[in-house]
Amino acid sequence: MARTLSRSGKTAVRYSVTVARRNAPPGSQTSLREANRARVVETLKRHGRLTQIELAGSTGLSPATVSNIVKELTASGLLHTSFTSRSGRRATLVSLARQLGLVAGVHYSSRHLHIAIADTARTIVTQTSLPLPLDHRLDAELDRLSLLLGDMMETLGGSLSDLVAVGMALPAPIDPRTGMVSTPGLLRGWEGVDVAESLSARIGRQVHVDSEANLGGLAEAREGNGRTASSSVFIRVGHTISAGLIVGGDLFRGVNGKAGQIGHVTLDENGPICRCSNRGCLETYAGGPALLSLFPPSEGMHRLGDLLHAAEAGDGSARRVIADAGRHIGIAAASLCNLFDPELIIVGGELGQAGEILMAPMRHSLERTALPSGAGLPEIVGASFGEWAETRGAIAIALDHVTVDAQTLPTTTSIATTPPLPYSA
Repeated sequence: MARTLSRSGKTAVRYSVTVARRNAPPGSQTSLREANRARVVETLKRHGRLTQIELAGSTGLSPATVSNIVKELTASGLLHTSFTSRSGRRATLVSLARQLGLVAGVHYSSRHLHIAIADTARTIVTQTSLPLPLDHRLDAELDRLSLLLGDMMETLGGSLSDLVAVGMALPAPIDPRTGMVSTPGLLRGWEGVDVAESLSARIGRQVHVDSEANLGGLAEAREGNGRTASSSVFIRVGHTISAGLIVGGDLFRGVNGKAGQIGHVTLDENGPICRCSNRGCLETYAGGPALLSLFPPSEGMHRLGDLLHAAEAGDGSARRVIADAGRHIGIAAASLCNLFDPELIIVGGELGQAGEILMAPMRHSLERTALPSGAGLPEIVGASFGEWAETRGAIAIALDHVTVDAQTLPTTTSIATTPPLPYSA
């Protein structure tokens, strides 16, 4: 842990990248206690707030052991407890103490930028969003992001140095070995550059980058509709289409980070040319540009939001276009189910906000084309966090790389206490 002096003269605490442990002899009682503390802290980093009973279930520790650790770490200022109700009974809710630091989650979609700053308990303290031009470029966007993050931290009475980590979601697969976009043509203007390193050089903070579908899936698996599923698929449908694959609560990325690129499953090898240079990909039938191109300019369908508003207002053409997209996505999802065999499918992204207009045809296609099983087909549900799922996943991946030392007492930070902000679904 390192301390630095902020503008306000208060001490800010920094934490490094792994849970620290003392050099206690292996197998000793002290070593066991330290391992148990570390297990509790890592579980809270992963899941945010949990009751003591949920914490015992997640860590495999006994309720008595968890209760003792929670009391000890709460007294030291590392954890925070409050009371809640579960099944009509009073329960103790446990989270990491807010003063341990702040992280930022950033989501660049094809047409929007979302930014949220949260504490280590995943409470959002400030957030913002703004539209983006279709062909946004890395240098200009990262320069602007650096300024926006600095401005948001200033509103909290801090500075960029008070961020302990930043997570970022991008609308393209990211090679986990290089930090670069793994497939040429999927995010022009961002290729050939280690995005995390480039932003880190601008803001002086550690940065971690992954695809938007992966991070949307991570958010749902950690704290959303996929939380109780052993395996799940998060299908993000918007300007582009992709999927995040979750196994045992963790992402499956593949060797090059391309796992889950369902938008480039071929539906018709003689179909339209896709931006990936192949023909007949799912995106050419159900991606945002393909859907909007079906309407004449006079109808004013310029963005997916226009299509959604028309469908909500009962426009028959808009509803049919979304339903046809759902049918195509369901066919591709059936192939994914045959290969991956998930317990649950979660639908997010801009078009995911269409709800049953999109998901009912998906279910029908899945029933017709996926291999049946005795347990039935995966359930298809909407995303928990709407347009903010990927940003929450970016916060989660940032927290995964922050160390909380269960042996070190935190001190007062320079960040102002701000009421939490609700997410809009």
